[in-house]
Amino acid sequence: MFGLSRWIDRLNDAVGRSVAWLVLAAVLISAGNALVRKLSNNSSNAFLEIQWYLYAAVFLLAAGRTLLTQDHVRIDVLSSRFSARTQSWIEVFGLVAFLMPLVTVVITLSWPLVVRAFVSGEVSSNAGGLVRWPVMAMLPLGFALLGLQGLSELIKRIGRLTGRLPAPSGGRGNNTDVPPAATAASSAVQPGRIP
Repeated sequence: MFGLSRWIDRLNDAVGRSVAWLVLAAVLISAGNALVRKLSNNSSNAFLEIQWYLYAAVFLLAAGRTLLTQDHVRIDVLSSRFSARTQSWIEVFGLVAFLMPLVTVVITLSWPLVVRAFVSGEVSSNAGGLVRWPVMAMLPLGFALLGLQGLSELIKRIGRLTGRLPAPSGGRGNNTDVPPAATAASSAVQPGRIP
């Protein structure tokens, strides 16, 4: 199971790092669209829509990496006072009772919408708008990656609870296997932390 966890960690790290470049693409498209609009008093709905398509891709596809690096919003006021073992139990409960059911519901409800949009060739109602299914597909795909990362985190927490993985060593006060980056230049996630 630790091999599966390492593979999931590597996958989400690679996807998260790759989609981060879409932020630059969105900025360049936005700047180009604004420049064209000022110079020629003309604009494109497709350029406006692609910006939020790219934002959706970044937000949804990087969610798994955010969980991997423990950069999501956490409320550690109480849990930081507990032992590492108790924190692991709390995280196991949160993953099983909240994250996994949410992932299942979102994928179950969103996938038929993606299929319908693809089959019908649904296009934005704006003049010159884009097809809808690619942005709709980001929802089940992003939640699938998040669910996989939840599974990886569950494997790690159970590994800690059974004594097969060591307790985390300090860090941000949370229960992470991935040490926080010391600098922006050395922010590589180290998925090989599992023996």
